Formats: sequence, structure tokens, C-alpha cells
Amino acid sequence: MLTPSDFRKGLRIEVDGKPYEVIDYVHTKPGKGGALYRTRIKSLIDGHVLERTFKAGEPIPPADIDERPMQFIYKEGNDYVFMDLETYEQISLSADQLGRAVDFLTENLEVTVLYFKGEPLGVELPNFVVMKVVHTEPGVRGDTVSGGGTKPATVETGAVIQVPLFVEVGDRIRVDTRSGKYVERA
Repeated sequence: MLTPSDFRKGLRIEVDGKPYEVIDYVHTKPGKGGALYRTRIKSLIDGHVLERTFKAGEPIPPADIDERPMQFIYKEGNDYVFMDLETYEQISLSADQLGRAVDFLTENLEVTVLYFKGEPLGVELPNFVVMKVVHTEPGVRGDTVSGGGTKPATVETGAVIQVPLFVEVGDRIRVDTRSGKYVERA
């Protein structure tokens, strides 16, 4: 069992039988009574964010999350098919289960699939992925005041990312999956 003093960003806990991840927490000591921990926690099932207050010393069970390395194989309709790298078993996850991750899933990308009590929840992406630009307008020199202009570019998954003016169609770019921002040419 955990206590609120164990909280840190990214910690996975179980609240009311559901898995949550700690996004933010603040330790407060009111004038009277025990210390409190005010937290913002995100549901790993549906992505909703809750604000919850815990008393110091309150027992909190850790979320029983199982992580399995898998490879994204292909998209079939609204489902995304992954293969377990150890057993070669295949599972399908819906776009709703994956959330923003669908913008970064390219064929053969290795991800970590999260399971809670035997049921797949979603995926954890690598921090950076390499993607191919399939459409962007040509950058026009002199469009910017300081020389640091950007333009929208559509990548192979259909996501639109702001890129520097020198990026052209066919370029491969490295994208940060946590923020969805361009990092560099690959």
C-alpha cells in the first residue's frame, strides 16, 4: 500500500477500483488537523482528470498495471492491431482507447501496451518517433520577421504538425510524442 507521501508525477494508483495516474499534487498543512494532499489525477481508462484530496497517511493501493512490449502492425477500420513481441499474439485497440496516440502510430512502431486486470487500456509511446511528411506548402523566404517561421505539415498518419519553413514533402522528421511538436529532421 502507498500513502500520499509517496506521490510523484506519473505514479499509478487505484481509486474506487479504477486506475489513475498522478498528474500534479500539492502538500498542504491547514491550521488545524492533519496534513492534506490535493491532487490532480488522470483516469487511465477514459482520460478524464479529477481533483481529489487525500489525508496524510491514508492507505492507497497501487494500480495493478501490466506493461507488455508490442508492435503496431496495421489499422483495420477504426481498430489498430498490435502484436505481442514475445508470444506473437495479436490484439485490437479502438481509436477511443488510444486517444492522441493514433497521431503517431506508424507501421512496425514498438510501443508498450498497458493492461489493467487483464484488459488492455491503451499504449505508451516512445518519446520520439520518425515520420514522413506527405503534404506541406512550400516555404517562402521573407515570410517571417525573425527567420524562425513555421508552417503546417501533414505527416503519414494524417496528423498536422507545425514545422520550420525549410521542411519539404518527403522529408522524414523527428516528432516529440509528449507534446506533438517538431524536433528535427531525421
